[in-house]
Amino acid sequence: MFPPSASPAHRAFVAAMPALFVLLWSTGFIGAKLGLPHAEPFTFLAIRMLIATALLAVLAFATAAPWPRTPAEAARIALAGLLNQAGYLGGVFYAIGTGLPAGITALIVGFQPLLTAALAGPLLGERVTRAQWAGLGLGLIGIVLVLAGREHAAGGQITPAGIASALLALLTITFGTVWQKRHCGGMDLRTGGVVQYGASALALGALAFAFETRIVDWTPAFAFALGWLVLVLSVGAVGLLYTLIRRGEVARVGSLFYLTPPVTALMAWAMFGERLGAVAILGMALVAGAVWLANRGPR
Repeated sequence: MFPPSASPAHRAFVAAMPALFVLLWSTGFIGAKLGLPHAEPFTFLAIRMLIATALLAVLAFATAAPWPRTPAEAARIALAGLLNQAGYLGGVFYAIGTGLPAGITALIVGFQPLLTAALAGPLLGERVTRAQWAGLGLGLIGIVLVLAGREHAAGGQITPAGIASALLALLTITFGTVWQKRHCGGMDLRTGGVVQYGASALALGALAFAFETRIVDWTPAFAFALGWLVLVLSVGAVGLLYTLIRRGEVARVGSLFYLTPPVTALMAWAMFGERLGAVAILGMALVAGAVWLANRGPR
């Protein structure tokens, strides 16, 4: 729904927001693939969060953005950041760092839309229709086919630490999405981002000091990956995600995460030569249909 004064350009941008979010979010794979060979996971993420915090702080002060009114409000916003940023990204990066294949990591995290839908009813009072449940289940099948149909060497190794880390990422992004919807609906994206990224930088920095060497190879590839992840992911994609959560039901927003593995697979094919077989293409078609089902209006 749009206000009467909404311009055609504003309406077009709002309509394009879900597709833009999926496109930007999917590029996180590219940034991780380029940057992780040059820095350990927690070190890489801590630097990313620090830079994002500084950029948003400058923007917040320059635009006189409103800050959280009470310590309790700031704490709720910080917790959302710890779940959605430090927990999710730290879990995914650490899992891949232990040797867990990226495809298996993506498959575990791919349960997020189903888990989010299961929590949306009891925690937020949102009604998930049968068509939406069908779409969410179909999307999971599609992700399995996409990952099975990518013709590249799996490599890596499956360890308890890697599986546990991927499961932690799944749980934190799921609960973080629900928490963001329930407790941070009025959050200003500029000052809220400062609080969330600042808290995440502290948490990830502590993990880096505890478990890593903190050595960074400052190559052009790493600098590009870092800049891309800060500007495109931390500022652009996360801002779009929170806007979508604020505007819609979390089950429908969560279903968009099903589109990121297929879009990432296409990017990997274009940039790194990872081939796509017929099974993967079928999976992409199923995912597209699944998201359409999950985002239909109530029936």
